[in-house]
Amino acid sequence: MELSSVDLSRMLTSMTLGFHIIFATIGVGVPVMISIAEWIGIRNNDEYYLLMARRWARGFTITVAVGVVTGTCIGLQLSLLWPSFMKVAGQVISLPLFMETFAFFFEAIFLGIYLYTWDRFKKPIYHWLLSIPVIIGSSASAFFITTVNAFMNTPQGFKLDGGALVEIEPLTAMFNPATPSKTFHVLTTSYLTAALILGSIAAFTVLKGRNGVYERKALKLTMAAGLVFALGTAVAGDVSAKFLSKHQPEKLAALEWHFETKPGADLLLFGTIDENNEVTKAIKIPGMLSFLAGSSLDHEVVGLDEFPEEVRPPLWIHYLFDMMVGIGFFSIIVSAGFIILDKMKNRNPYNKGLLWLILAGGPLSILAIELGWILAEVGRQPWILRGYIKVAEGVTSADNVGLTFLMFLGLYILLGVLTIIVLVKMFRNKPAEAELEDRFRGSSK
Repeated sequence: MELSSVDLSRMLTSMTLGFHIIFATIGVGVPVMISIAEWIGIRNNDEYYLLMARRWARGFTITVAVGVVTGTCIGLQLSLLWPSFMKVAGQVISLPLFMETFAFFFEAIFLGIYLYTWDRFKKPIYHWLLSIPVIIGSSASAFFITTVNAFMNTPQGFKLDGGALVEIEPLTAMFNPATPSKTFHVLTTSYLTAALILGSIAAFTVLKGRNGVYERKALKLTMAAGLVFALGTAVAGDVSAKFLSKHQPEKLAALEWHFETKPGADLLLFGTIDENNEVTKAIKIPGMLSFLAGSSLDHEVVGLDEFPEEVRPPLWIHYLFDMMVGIGFFSIIVSAGFIILDKMKNRNPYNKGLLWLILAGGPLSILAIELGWILAEVGRQPWILRGYIKVAEGVTSADNVGLTFLMFLGLYILLGVLTIIVLVKMFRNKPAEAELEDRFRGSSK
């Protein structure tokens, strides 16, 4: 079967976004964890937390480098593969695209200063202050680029007059109705993912037999941060549901296989659906969809039957939603479980069963990020710019997309392998406890 240019362009864009989002998420979340660790280390005069910040910062630089490469690839592909969309975006939503670049340079400048000024200040708090601009830059970068995606879901800030764009208002386009919920969700999930990945690494180290003070403190910090950010993500999910109910009701209806407009709509978990839209084997929570959509068990939720079939999102996004929410609750339960056991007397939070669950949290959090972005993009189908440009209308007419796909696939495999090799070599022969001993020896000379 020969793939069309639409199929190949979607595959290439999806592959690039799927690869980039891993490094972009780490790039937003890890600076927060570095700053928290250094702050605790300074406040408590604790060398373990200071070492934590140092080690995390070293690994972070590698992911930033790969994120820059893949981010550049996305910019190129948007222009080459989706020229009709970029024609609109270039005039209407170019402000956040420019601001995202500015935010990255802001982050990069202060990250360089931060990395090369360890132990250069008489008062360590001055070095910690340098982490704040890094956080601001990375989070602002995520904010600005997410407003572009938000614009694709709820476009505004322009008018069409005979096919020409008129009355363009960049700020109105940037701060569209989807911006608050999407940016809130992206930031909280990025912070959560970073905490769970770092916690997963610590759990892996303990399971391998290195159960030192450093690893225990790393687990305590990452699980505490993970619980806070997981609860924040749950709030962000609630905000997103209410946004969808008001501005993208067809997406919410597809997510929950909700076909008939009515109050007291049930929330469906799992289940199967046939070609006649008959749902079986689903867990129903009475009135909960109405509550999520409008904070009331009697809120009326618009059904999918009110929309023409050609503009309905695919129904399989329901499974993505289930998995994403399931991973979110998993992160809350595991992080809370660790904290509770750690506070209880005669309880061991470092038992193998719980450590394996913490270890699983890292990969699962990355999976949740991937599922969330697939859900966001597929749930907007068939539109690339909702209500204005369909995907099939915005694609390139070039016939060499297949070769380009293979070239980028090779690039991403190479980058992924090199990233793993470099990170492993960076830390394998330098355990935390040994590095701490070297620092103590160096400071005593």
